[in-house]
Amino acid sequence: MGKIRLYTDNGCDLDKDYLAQLQVKMFHMPVTIKDKIYRDRLNISPPDFYRLIAEPGIVPRTAQINPVEFQEEFTRVINESDDEIIYIAFSSGLSGTYQSACVARDMVNPQRITVIDSKSASVGQGLIVINAAKDIAAGKSKEEVIAGINDYINRIQHIFIVGNFDMLKRGGRISSTTAALGNLLNIKLIAQFIDGKIHPLEKARGIKKAKRRMLEIMEERGYRLSEQLIGINYSNDRDGALEIKQMIASKYGCKDFVISEIGAAIGSHVGAGTYAVFFKTPPKK
Repeated sequence: MGKIRLYTDNGCDLDKDYLAQLQVKMFHMPVTIKDKIYRDRLNISPPDFYRLIAEPGIVPRTAQINPVEFQEEFTRVINESDDEIIYIAFSSGLSGTYQSACVARDMVNPQRITVIDSKSASVGQGLIVINAAKDIAAGKSKEEVIAGINDYINRIQHIFIVGNFDMLKRGGRISSTTAALGNLLNIKLIAQFIDGKIHPLEKARGIKKAKRRMLEIMEERGYRLSEQLIGINYSNDRDGALEIKQMIASKYGCKDFVISEIGAAIGSHVGAGTYAVFFKTPPKK
């Protein structure tokens, strides 16, 4: 009986060195900037990405991972070992990467390869991966690991402040008028994930009010926050993320955090100045 090999993709917004410590391997979604293809967190760092897209008229384009890439890696593992594979994918509501992995799974070995739609993104997906890696390290069975993953998926919350209306406009997600009005009035959009897709939640006037409201939502929805591993991410403003960490620690007594910068896959759609928090709701009955 082989071991369990855990995979994810850069949609989790965790550094590859950190994932390597957890014995998690990362696939990298491509992003095209000025006709050059980059692999997020492989040959372009988040700071370099934000420098590039700050140039006027630059619109990055993201793409899903090709099924062949999954097929090659899955085939290598299946042929050289008795190991099982679990791949936790970026939300199918935002990318076709999950479907690509399913195609590869079916071509290689559906019995030994499990592909899971995280219905999550960024550090929300990352927390699911971290928990699964800990379960594997603790010696849990494949069935137990998958049950833990599904429980986390059902309970994880993504609450974030969208930093850049112009980036949403470039991506066709809002109109030019809405973007101009939002920037003019210093409106901050607070959004959430529902079933793997982004949905507007509330609006706030100014970043300070938006951050305070984000913490209130944590209190309204969270479960034993002081005992949780809390996820925080940001784009192009680490100091702002550290401020949110301090606010959460002071208000709820939280001690364990994962803080990471949003990479190109997600940053292509939300731009600089975005902040997010990730936490769990009470167990489902």
